Amino acid sequence: MKSIWKKCLALTLVFALVLPVFAAADAIPGDVIITLGEDLSETQKQSILNEMGATQDDTIIYVTNEEEHQYLGNYISASRIGTNALSSSKITLGEEGAGIAVESNNINWVSDEMYSNALITAGVEDADIYITAPIAVSGTAALTGLIKAYEIATEIEIPEEQKQIANEELIRTGELSDSIGMEEATELMNRIKEEIANNPVETEEDLRELIRRVAAELGITLTDEELNGLVSLFMRMKDLNIDWSQVQDQISRVRDNLDEFLNREDTQGFIKNFLDLINRLIDSLRGLFSS
Repeated sequence: MKSIWKKCLALTLVFALVLPVFAAADAIPGDVIITLGEDLSETQKQSILNEMGATQDDTIIYVTNEEEHQYLGNYISASRIGTNALSSSKITLGEEGAGIAVESNNINWVSDEMYSNALITAGVEDADIYITAPIAVSGTAALTGLIKAYEIATEIEIPEEQKQIANEELIRTGELSDSIGMEEATELMNRIKEEIANNPVETEEDLRELIRRVAAELGITLTDEELNGLVSLFMRMKDLNIDWSQVQDQISRVRDNLDEFLNREDTQGFIKNFLDLINRLIDSLRGLFSS
């Protein structure tokens, strides 16, 4: 049940931000690149490769702690990044239009939805993503590795500023999630994007007022620091010439897909069976405690 709802949430985020991407001619659906944290022990590396079902045909690259600090150091404390790169990932290129699907294991700070949003911002599209680690870790190394892997797989050089903004978005969403909750943080980010599509902003003050208004409509109170961080982030996005109308269209399409998913007969059947199981469990516990 948890996995279904994680996928549902991911669907609402996956096309939240659309940036120009040009597919390389030799990028073939099914191509796999695996990223490993450089500080894994040999035993941990082999265990992770087995977990991912790696084959000898898969390309393997390494992510260093220095690279993590390069892309995240401006937005997050060094203690949060840590001194070892352990989280690892597997990216499988999908068919055109497939979108991004994310699944993670042993990642305790970066959520699947945060990965999806940040990867879309970086320009990644149409890929199955798996992120894991030998122990519970924040997951920051995996994002750096995934962007690096996508560039290699597609032979696309993602602009440095685009990478930086993707990482900043990840951190801003994560920090907001710590204070107001994951669902609230992701909904706030999506609503801001939709509002910008409907009411393009020209000045920093216009953007600040827009964010204040959206937050108030959602019942969210932002600190001055949180507000300033969001203003800075979206002003930088504005300079990337994002097609906000396309952003709004993609968000609407994803929400339509979510409705279709929830209305499918097999999905409803799964949910009904699960709830029936819970009801039977509650009845059993009620009988146990009443006796």
